[in-house]
Amino acid sequence: MSSTPSLLRQLGLFSAIALVVSNMIGTGIFTTTGFLAGQLGAPDLVLIIWVVGACFALAGAFCYSELGINFPASGGEYVYLTRAYGPTWGFMSGWVSFFAGFSAPIAAAALAFSDYLGYFFPALRQESAWWRVQWGDLGMQFGGAQICAAGLVLLFTILNLFGVQFIARIQNALTSVKVLVMVAFIAMGFTIGTGDWSHLSQTTERTVTTSIPAQFAISLFWIYVAYSGWNAATYVAEELRRPERNLPLALTAGTALVAVLYLLFNVVFIYAVPLSDMKDVLAIGSLTAKALWGSEVAGIFSGLLAISLMSTVNAMVTIGPRLYYAMAKNKAFLPIAGRIHPEWRTPVPAILFQGACAMLMTLFSFGLLIVYIGFLLNFFALLAVASLIKFRRREGWQKLGVVSFAWPLMPALFVLPGIWMTIYGALLAPAISIASALTLAAGALVYHFKIRPSAGTDAAV
Repeated sequence: MSSTPSLLRQLGLFSAIALVVSNMIGTGIFTTTGFLAGQLGAPDLVLIIWVVGACFALAGAFCYSELGINFPASGGEYVYLTRAYGPTWGFMSGWVSFFAGFSAPIAAAALAFSDYLGYFFPALRQESAWWRVQWGDLGMQFGGAQICAAGLVLLFTILNLFGVQFIARIQNALTSVKVLVMVAFIAMGFTIGTGDWSHLSQTTERTVTTSIPAQFAISLFWIYVAYSGWNAATYVAEELRRPERNLPLALTAGTALVAVLYLLFNVVFIYAVPLSDMKDVLAIGSLTAKALWGSEVAGIFSGLLAISLMSTVNAMVTIGPRLYYAMAKNKAFLPIAGRIHPEWRTPVPAILFQGACAMLMTLFSFGLLIVYIGFLLNFFALLAVASLIKFRRREGWQKLGVVSFAWPLMPALFVLPGIWMTIYGALLAPAISIASALTLAAGALVYHFKIRPSAGTDAAV
């Protein structure tokens, strides 16, 4: 028997759903609608794009469920793409996940946390940065928001060192608070809030000159990031009890729950504040809470929404290192990322590397992080879902009924909008597209010169 410490199957269905919900609910829903208001200019378009995003996410969750029950190993896209297209693409997916899948989203969620605390301490808002520089679509800044965000990342990075059961208890508690806060926000908004249903028919002048179809595609990157996390449970598949049952249930139930909450939340936002008043507002929850209930209640909700964002940060800090561990275990990442602490049974070096990268990425502007995340994650998720077409030809492949229905309808619902987004993203956000391309190029160089010579040509998953 090997004496090398390994991951243990300790997580049940509730913990898996909690990870999915926590990864999805956070940065996007608490920050995106204000930007969509200016980009789209009409309440119906704002609500429609959230529904489209829900369909997109559910189709992806169904397809990933089928992939997950056939490959119940930690690693998500890394596992699927390695099996489908070879170790080069598997490594590239993990490389991108390190930067765009986890480090950048952790940074964005932590920055959103700072902006919500800015309701009480204005110096923590991103607009209060002490230093700022901009090059076209690219921008960096530093101030109280960055210090606060980096501190939050450091806190959860340290807590995640001490065992998955320990951090799962924290995560379950934070997730419960998050869902209760959202339900209370929705219920109180509709019952005792001083909103106006006429807001749902009031349009506003758009802040961009892009045509609606083209802008809809670009805005979908914001929506994609808001819904990202529906695949979260695949990254801890190796630590799930009964993965053949719990993985599909966690992905589907978590995604469906979040989709309903998102749509209701956005109706409350628009009921509370007309689009003209919410344009380009990042802490949209604080703005609408103040309009619905006044300053005192708004302060309470601002604090609770900040706690909700803590849940998002913690969930991603937990999940990301499991991917790097899975890759390193198969000689497809830096070997140190595959080390498990003998007592805590956590991938300590991977957790620390990710925390350091996320803290550095808090220096980048919020909008840049969101589009960068959406562009790269969309690309690799498309490749993973498309791999089903190849895998389904295999003898003994386990097929899910929901994916088989009107085949290949389900993968097409995910792949075709994703291609549309990628094309418009490359055309209309060239600077961020170039940054994404540089990330891919750097990964290819690292694999070719560092990983491939030591791993051989066919690392197994």
